[in-house]
Amino acid sequence: MTLKSVLSLLLTVTLLALPAAAQNSAQAPGDSNGFTLKSDGLANILQRQQDKASDGSRYSTVPSRPDIPINTLPQGSISDIYRAVRTDTNGQVRVSARGPATDVMIQTAGMEWLSVRAGPLRTWGGYLLLGTIVALAIFYLIRGRVRISSGRSGILIERFNTVERFFHWLMSGSFILLALTGLFTLFGRVGIIPLVGRDAFAPLAIGSKFIHDYVSWVFMVSLAVVFLMWVASNLPSRLDWIWIKQGGGILSDDKHPPAAKFNAGQKLVFWSVVLFGTTISVSGLSMLFPFEFPLFSKTFGVLNAIGFSLPTDLVPQAEMQLAQLWHAAAGFILMAIIIGHIYIGTLGMEGAAEAMTNGDVDLNWAREHHSVWVEEGDHNPRPAGGQSTSATPAE
Repeated sequence: MTLKSVLSLLLTVTLLALPAAAQNSAQAPGDSNGFTLKSDGLANILQRQQDKASDGSRYSTVPSRPDIPINTLPQGSISDIYRAVRTDTNGQVRVSARGPATDVMIQTAGMEWLSVRAGPLRTWGGYLLLGTIVALAIFYLIRGRVRISSGRSGILIERFNTVERFFHWLMSGSFILLALTGLFTLFGRVGIIPLVGRDAFAPLAIGSKFIHDYVSWVFMVSLAVVFLMWVASNLPSRLDWIWIKQGGGILSDDKHPPAAKFNAGQKLVFWSVVLFGTTISVSGLSMLFPFEFPLFSKTFGVLNAIGFSLPTDLVPQAEMQLAQLWHAAAGFILMAIIIGHIYIGTLGMEGAAEAMTNGDVDLNWAREHHSVWVEEGDHNPRPAGGQSTSATPAE
């Protein structure tokens, strides 16, 4: 069976599985009683929260049973206390604990956060990843692998040295671990618990959180090092527009636009990793040190100054909820970009993976995809598996 036959079969199975995946991803946390975010339970809760603002008298009393003294207050109702706790009206509710979030005992926005996390975030994030894989599979079936049109020359030149490759793999490996553990956390309740059960899922979730928290530091350090190593080579140049107009030479075996060490496509990946990696790191730090440095109140204030109308009086829990949603959304986008990067660097292009495995690439591959870099550099070409040769790369 050929590779294209296997991909065609996998593509067919994936497309057939999409409706089921969408149905599963739309489900929310629940237990054996069948309560989900699409059940009447959540709708009733949200309706009560909306009604209390306009007509709180509907919930001013509590059910009574003659045998159980539910309402132990000398006067008034327990519901009065709960409403005061929720709204903190005129400072009537006080707590003995002190801290950045201890005076918020009931937070209505938590249900809204839950509905977004278990609904649109999980659904559309899953669709983005599946859609990226499906699109790349279709592209491969139509285009096939980008070959070295002039064939291999048998002469190698160094593309990335040991330090560059080490930090590239350190960053990419840590990101893959973070992506897998993040998906495990987000989809665990609907994808893992039904398979292994709650008891087995609990230690897996604890281990996943441990990995996610500590590997994040490796990712942040390696991201900073990679930025410093390659930022100069990833600045925009006039060659980028030529590369973009010719589609990077991917659509044709005959066109090979000029490029320096990094072409426009690689520069887009680099800056995507830097920008999304940074915002993921900052929001992750906000959650690693909860309530220590809120991000969104000040950000919303800046945006409001240029015409937006966003809330700036956010309780600490709302700050954490927004950080989590932003963290996950940015993570989904970066995961989709990295899937495309992995495809073009392995299956999609002949000779590309060698740059990051042993650091050397074939001279003809380099001339076709990075001709300016070859012409301007002194790369010490050598025969594959042999010693250095006196031939120059531009010959």
